[in-house]
Amino acid sequence: MFDLVLKNLKLLDYSDRMSLAIEDGKIAKISKSSIEGDKEIDLKGQLVLPGLIDPHVHFRDPGLTYKEDFKTGSMAAAHGGFTFVMDMPNTVPKTNTYNAFKEKQKIAESKSIVNFGLHAGYSTLAEMEKILELNPMSFKVFMDLETDEDLDKIFEDISKLGEKAIRKPIVTVHAEKRDIVLESTKNLSEESEAIAYSYGRPAESEDASVAQAIELSKKYGVDLHICHLSTKNAMNLAISNNVSFEFTPHHLLYDNTAFNEFGTLIKTNPPLREKGKNVTINDLNENSMIGTDHAPHSLEEKTKGVWDSSPGIPSLETVLSLMLTEVNKSNIDLSLIPKIFSENAAKRFNLETKGFIKEGYDADLVVIDLKKEGVFDIDNFYTKAEYSPFDGLSYKGKATMTIVNGEIVMENDILI
Repeated sequence: MFDLVLKNLKLLDYSDRMSLAIEDGKIAKISKSSIEGDKEIDLKGQLVLPGLIDPHVHFRDPGLTYKEDFKTGSMAAAHGGFTFVMDMPNTVPKTNTYNAFKEKQKIAESKSIVNFGLHAGYSTLAEMEKILELNPMSFKVFMDLETDEDLDKIFEDISKLGEKAIRKPIVTVHAEKRDIVLESTKNLSEESEAIAYSYGRPAESEDASVAQAIELSKKYGVDLHICHLSTKNAMNLAISNNVSFEFTPHHLLYDNTAFNEFGTLIKTNPPLREKGKNVTINDLNENSMIGTDHAPHSLEEKTKGVWDSSPGIPSLETVLSLMLTEVNKSNIDLSLIPKIFSENAAKRFNLETKGFIKEGYDADLVVIDLKKEGVFDIDNFYTKAEYSPFDGLSYKGKATMTIVNGEIVMENDILI
């Protein structure tokens, strides 16, 4: 008898209705025949996919927990169908020392209801060597905060880590060119319309920064990944140099004219791009990856005007339904969903037993009702954020159950 058996379900790789057995947190058996378990659930033809993996979240813990913490952030993740998240290092203190990294691990272990990994910040070579012992997902570099000289030194130092590591560390980058951003923002500082923000951090700043990151990665032999890529030119440059990257839902679905509707609620870094320069839903393919850049702030912080409002959008509880809506509109193929949300991130970040529905793999799963319709309501979300540009938007397709390590953690919007 297995711990849990899911019956009468659909899997993308099978035409028949299937059963899936879970034992000790692993997928133990997948069969067309009936399987018996201590607990059995009839899914009535709903689709089961590998649990979603988000390579880019900001749970604000420690130090900024009035915005979010690992409990509320992981609840939001589970609500949205995510079973693994990777948290960014720009907390207080920064996760750029061995002690800070270890402390954040303890916090996450005590609070998180989903699996997690942590990105590390960069610091001294000696400190990063110690952090490497704790298996960081990557070392994150905020290129928009560094001079060219400092960036060269950072990439050089990180390259030296690979000489001692079993696996070469990944460098993830926020790619915007500091000098261009400073100059453009200065020139527009008197503007009061929200859309001015997109010109204060123009597409050219990202294009130049991505080119610089690729140049530095080649110079020092660094394994590079680009976060929240938003411009067509940067995308083409990354593809032509075989560099991985991730898209956010807001960059795929909106251009910068959305500032006119949502104001600073849709302010984020990098900002929404001009139509023609921006990436779109049509740029998704089997090699793509979604990173939400889930980045909550207080409502007060989001409404301080074009230049002073905090940049960031909470997306964990909306992104799957947004993409399933695009499937239902025939804008993207259903077969892309497990690739962009699970498979490609698992492979890129070396999550060797996650991202796929296979016997022996971790029982991290999401159950989906493709026909479920509704309207996003921020009041029913688990994030601490009280805003979303997607609030009030209609969707078709929804996560109805999230299973983490073989345990049901969310069912029909209720966290268990």
